[in-house]
Amino acid sequence: MTALVRHELGPFTIADWHALPAREDGSRLELIEGYWLVTPPPTGQHQWAEKRIISHFDQAITSAGRTDLYAVGGIGIEISTSYRSALIADFVVLDTPPVGTSFQPGNVLLLGEIWSPGNTSSEQQEKFQACERAGIPYFWSVAQDHGGPVELAAYRLENDRYVCDATAKAGHGSAWITASPVPFELDVTSLRL
Repeated sequence: MTALVRHELGPFTIADWHALPAREDGSRLELIEGYWLVTPPPTGQHQWAEKRIISHFDQAITSAGRTDLYAVGGIGIEISTSYRSALIADFVVLDTPPVGTSFQPGNVLLLGEIWSPGNTSSEQQEKFQACERAGIPYFWSVAQDHGGPVELAAYRLENDRYVCDATAKAGHGSAWITASPVPFELDVTSLRL
């Protein structure tokens, strides 16, 4: 279960987010419109799916002959200073080498979130809208149950709004995903343990 903790002193800033020490318990602290969003450490199934997705991106990037793209997970994205939002994305594709602890949205070509059963729909919507406002070209939403991913929805930014380009479900075979810096075929079942 995740908890959105609203501090009585008012909205926090990205500078406040950067000033926080690392969380010893592995939980993540994100900033949504100036309020802290605390999420527990990712489960093993979540981390396995993240690793597999990044591996698929790495293969697609290599196959496309792209040396300017980098697929990584668990890094900070400074979504918006004015909206006071910063996320720790489950996976991203960057157009800059992944050196440092956080990146600007202009360097993020794709941001993906793997939703655990405990993630609320309001949390999902807030992150989706934050990425949309930041102008990140592609957003992937991966729903999972206790066994791992069950569905992927791949969005493309068109006229400042995300439009669902493709969906893929576990057990339904592979789908060609074009809402990506490098299109590739993906079977959601391959992301499960």
